[in-house]
Amino acid sequence: MLRVLDELLWVLRREGLPVSTAQAIDAARVAALVGFSDRQTLRDGLASVLATKKDELTLFQACFDRFFAEERAHLGDLWSRLRVRGFSEAELAALRELLTAAAQRASGDAAGMLAFTGEALELDQLLASAGIGRALAPMTSALQTGFFTQEVNKRLGIPALGSALARMRDALREALGEERGSALAAALREELDAMKRRVRAHVEASLARKLGEADEQAARAVDRPFSSLSPEEMAEVRRALRRLAERLRGAERLRKKRSRRGRIDPHRTLRRSLRTGGIPFRPARRVRRRDKPRLVLLCDVSDSVRLASRFMLELVAASQELFAETRSFVFVSDVGETTDLFRRKSSEAALAAIESGRVVDRTRNSNYGRALVAFEERLGRSVDRRTTVVILGDGRTNFLPEEVSVVERLVRRAGSVLWICPEPPATWGTGDSAMPRYAAAASRVLVARTAGELEGAARELLARRK
Repeated sequence: MLRVLDELLWVLRREGLPVSTAQAIDAARVAALVGFSDRQTLRDGLASVLATKKDELTLFQACFDRFFAEERAHLGDLWSRLRVRGFSEAELAALRELLTAAAQRASGDAAGMLAFTGEALELDQLLASAGIGRALAPMTSALQTGFFTQEVNKRLGIPALGSALARMRDALREALGEERGSALAAALREELDAMKRRVRAHVEASLARKLGEADEQAARAVDRPFSSLSPEEMAEVRRALRRLAERLRGAERLRKKRSRRGRIDPHRTLRRSLRTGGIPFRPARRVRRRDKPRLVLLCDVSDSVRLASRFMLELVAASQELFAETRSFVFVSDVGETTDLFRRKSSEAALAAIESGRVVDRTRNSNYGRALVAFEERLGRSVDRRTTVVILGDGRTNFLPEEVSVVERLVRRAGSVLWICPEPPATWGTGDSAMPRYAAAASRVLVARTAGELEGAARELLARRK
């Protein structure tokens, strides 16, 4: 009883419920009085000593129900669960010898082995440790769940444990016979799979808590990462970006209207007014001469940046008239030009064509080096000092050639090369990320994980028109 109660208190503390030592002692007294036979009575009794506020009561009830759910049966440690499956003490003794020998041969940390053979509490405590927390700190997107789950598995030694269990299968058959040895090996494989599922559930819960904290700090959808938006919030972000584009186009139309006559030149007006006794009967105007710059956009439309590139392309499609010439390209492994597509079709139809894979094959892995070389060949000699090149992508190369030299050549030829990255700087350089090298080569890197940051990047881009 104390072991199960200790695990429950650990889960409650991990979920954010403050449980003092005095409350833990009172909870043990309550459990001893009411027992575990009636779940509702135990739930109400523990709530009376562990929850002091309304929000704490809600949190306690949710954690209690999850903890004692039928699919999360608390059958003790590995040995207890295997006894329930019908394995004898002699068979378990043979397994203990094999696991002890495997642990002695292992050169790394034996934490995974202890969590595998121990109770659920051991794994929960390992997952809540500071080391696992630091490993999960850079996680910002649900698309990264698989990668960070693998990282946690490595820290716990689960891959090595899986290899040890695979090697143990023949030894179990030899010691226990073909039938019983195979059955025990299969049971161990199921236990390991359950352990992996709990690790993934912990990673997903950690991300959910992180996004929940972000929601409290920024309630508006435009300030949430693209990867965490619901369909309704994505629609709201699209509407916000369209409103931004309309404001930008309205400002451009007002500038054109004013430029037809030219702005008043105060210095020339004052000099001219000397002819009429200092009264400015005839204001002098100046016409602002400037060449409208060109915009060239290259968007990564692979799955890792799909939402960010969709919003960026939508903003560019709505802002075509702000530049003398706008060319847009998309890429995954190959490069496809979408300039005419946005001119001939509505932004929704053009985006649907890109997402369906009719422009470039979206089933392939990103190949930044190949795409940059092809992009440079497509542009030819059209890039000059009036051209602003914008590249949107996370810089994850799948360990393929990076071709950073292409970005360096574009910087020398173009007015500027802006790189818009949908990942925070904390994740640059991790795994297959080449963003530190791309950032060093580009004129400037702008982070756009949210619609608000993307709006800032768009304004930065438009500021370079002046």
